[in-house]
Amino acid sequence: MEVLMNMRIVLLLLSVCSETVFCFSRGKVEVACGDMTPQHGVSDPSTKDPPFNIKADKSQFSPGDEIKVTLSMASSEGKHYFKGFLIEARNAGDLNEIVGSFKLISPDISQLLKCDNKEGSAVSHTSDSHKTEVQVIWVAPSDSPSSVQFLVTVARGYKEFWVKIPGPVVSQNGIQTTTSTILSRLFTSEGCGSSKSCLRDPVGCDPQNDTACHFLSFSALGSSVMFELSGSAEGYVSFALSQDKWMGNDDVYLCIRDTNRVDIKAAYVSGRTHPIISSQNILKDTAWRLSDGVIQCSFRRDIHLPPENLNRFNLDQKYYLFMAHGRAEDGRTHRHDRQPLISTYRAAITGPPEDLTGSRSPLLIKYHDVHAWIAWTSTVSAGVIMARYFKPDWPERNILGQKVWFQLHRMLMTITVLLTLVGFVLPFMYRGGWSKRAGIHPYLGCVVIALAVIQPVMALFRPEPDASRRYIFNWMHFGTGTVAQVVAVITIFLGTHQQALSLPAPWSTGVLAFILVWFVLANLVLEVHRRGFLPIGKYFKNVKIYTEHINSDDKEEVVFVPDENETYSVESCFKNIVLAIYLCVNLGFLTTLLWTISAV
Repeated sequence: MEVLMNMRIVLLLLSVCSETVFCFSRGKVEVACGDMTPQHGVSDPSTKDPPFNIKADKSQFSPGDEIKVTLSMASSEGKHYFKGFLIEARNAGDLNEIVGSFKLISPDISQLLKCDNKEGSAVSHTSDSHKTEVQVIWVAPSDSPSSVQFLVTVARGYKEFWVKIPGPVVSQNGIQTTTSTILSRLFTSEGCGSSKSCLRDPVGCDPQNDTACHFLSFSALGSSVMFELSGSAEGYVSFALSQDKWMGNDDVYLCIRDTNRVDIKAAYVSGRTHPIISSQNILKDTAWRLSDGVIQCSFRRDIHLPPENLNRFNLDQKYYLFMAHGRAEDGRTHRHDRQPLISTYRAAITGPPEDLTGSRSPLLIKYHDVHAWIAWTSTVSAGVIMARYFKPDWPERNILGQKVWFQLHRMLMTITVLLTLVGFVLPFMYRGGWSKRAGIHPYLGCVVIALAVIQPVMALFRPEPDASRRYIFNWMHFGTGTVAQVVAVITIFLGTHQQALSLPAPWSTGVLAFILVWFVLANLVLEVHRRGFLPIGKYFKNVKIYTEHINSDDKEEVVFVPDENETYSVESCFKNIVLAIYLCVNLGFLTTLLWTISAV
């Protein structure tokens, strides 16, 4: 009797479980309407990014309007299907309130549910068959709130499911919304240049799979423009619309992290000051996301704004685009961590989609570095080697009445001084004054320019070669030039990673270090040779040359002893070879650095 009773209990439990499993696989999930969580009772929802897209064919609606909502796979990686789903529309300002009703497009795979005592207020699956896409129609009720967000739960099986995936937000026409929602997934570069304009750093990066990608996209939607902004930052990411490539009097938009949420604000800057947050709410359909240190936000803004919106630009014009990021405390932004990324040219905000490019280094700063590098890693080093080791060369030749070495030395040093003067002026032209955030770099630059000018002035008053005080000039000229060269090298190293340039580290520093070591090595070889430790010409005094008579078996030994001119010729040839090798390698690495500057 007891055994029979136990069997009945087991059969009863099995029937209940099978009925529950059958109901869930057939989409009868009204029990999950509230929290949208599958009643599988086996595991927690997946924490991975949901591999699904949720799209609405409209961003604005009026009561009675119909909006097509599409749930589809985002990529073909892994399992390219889902089995179960639950779609609801809720008040974006109160996600506990279900809004509106649905109509079916594919009744074979979808069915209407009664949630919150409202017929057709949700849609679910009809079977556990594999699906890649489902579409439904949402009907806006007469008492719609100002904004509505679609939420979706998707299941691939009992152990793999995602709950309340945030979908797009749609807003009621003519009603301003102030509620920000959470983005359902990471932004993607898909469609850049075809369906939306994009500005990215690094070039070609995808914010969906690269946390270091700084990304801005925009696309026109009727009378408004939708913006997407993403970047890795501690406090905020931002972009600005500007009439020129100089920060000031610009239309700015900020996404500021506030603990576990993001505030999306419009602002403007007047000069190089902190952004002034706008008191007028001009942004619609704001949404955000925080993930792995990346701040993402999106919003929509009307192309034309009423006249009372001061410092706001109309979006039917062309503007330079600035992208910046940095720290923020208590809602106040600090100066950007890096030089802003500035678009190469003005972009038409409502024009055809473009894949834009930009640079974080202003052109004048690039020219400043190019002038400094050519002067103090190439021309000055060649001029020093020429004066130090080539004075005995070409004794019978003159250029404009002066010895060859002297004219070459003077020409190279004159080029160095001119490049230094031009390079010194360029940062002041860019900054409009003294830079307060460049550290010791500009101070050392002033020392270099002073020493560079002193050198030729000192040379104008040099005494005759046989004058008793000539040695004083020689030491002063040598000392001033050496100090200038050392300080210039230090200044260049410090300038390599200034915010306005910021070359890729550490290899750019390594290339500069190699150029310095290469100069020291060339000087060392020539100095050792000059002091007689490499007596190239003397080797020929012990060379024995045998000549063989064509018609005789006798061999005649001839000892070749060169005269002084022949020995000198060999030694001069050796120095020329060393100089040629030095210049070729030096110019090769210098060209690499100059190419790097053009690429940042």
